[in-house]
Amino acid sequence: MIAYGFSEYGGPETEYFLDIPIADPGQGQLLVAVHAAGVNPADWKVRAGNRKDTVQTSLPAVLGREVAGTVVQVGPHADGFSVGDHVFGATASGHGAYAQYTVLNASNTAHKPEAITFATAATLPVAAGTAYDALNALALRKEDTLLVLGAGGGVGSAALQLARADGVDTIAVASESKRDWVRSLGARFVESGERFAAEITETVDGILDLVGGDTLRNAASLVLSGAKIISVADPVTAMTLGGSGVERDRSTAAFARLAESASTGVIHPRIDHLFPLERAGEALALVETGHVLGKVVIEVA
Repeated sequence: MIAYGFSEYGGPETEYFLDIPIADPGQGQLLVAVHAAGVNPADWKVRAGNRKDTVQTSLPAVLGREVAGTVVQVGPHADGFSVGDHVFGATASGHGAYAQYTVLNASNTAHKPEAITFATAATLPVAAGTAYDALNALALRKEDTLLVLGAGGGVGSAALQLARADGVDTIAVASESKRDWVRSLGARFVESGERFAAEITETVDGILDLVGGDTLRNAASLVLSGAKIISVADPVTAMTLGGSGVERDRSTAAFARLAESASTGVIHPRIDHLFPLERAGEALALVETGHVLGKVVIEVA
């Protein structure tokens, strides 16, 4: 099969197309023909070597972690799935999403509702899933106020939509170019920058941080005593402020709940760019600029 990956840690120059055997699914695993793969900042960070301590990688490695497609082979004890099922999920360790085929653990896979496309399903496991897990940890109540730092990206925009569905008020810190987008999601917009905290006069009940560093430190003064801070970008700093990182739930049940949210319109993943597999390098390069508003998805024939 054809896949797109990297041969060593470094910049985009380490990326290339691979011609590798199609893997057989192991115990509790599924072989899936890929129809769509989500592209995320975590992908280039893995390639750059920034995730060596948390992501096990054998080089050369196929890029990408979230995928949607059709089951073509079912491994032993992969209960609940059959050949021909339309599914989405997180790729198994040692396998990537930028490929014609990939392997998923059945325990990290859910059925795709007919109401959503493969491209939409492929955006759910990483960005929307991270937002879902972070909000569960924050456990905010109706009419509480959530502050989202770096709200214009995939995780932030999903968090704004999920929070709004729960009746939580939202304040979104983002760049000026994303003002209209976050406002359309029902959030109060605050422009990012050194003085953003001065624009927020009220205290908040929770912070979801997607920026880290000084931005997170400046925001910490806005939380009520005992309020929670969850950071995706900088869990170490969050811990010094009494908060934590995000504990991900990549289970079938969690992904099924995300699929339900997408199929019923609770969340609307915004897909601004679709690339064929042969342009996978361009797709990742676009995400690496850090200026993408919606999601980038690779489609595989």
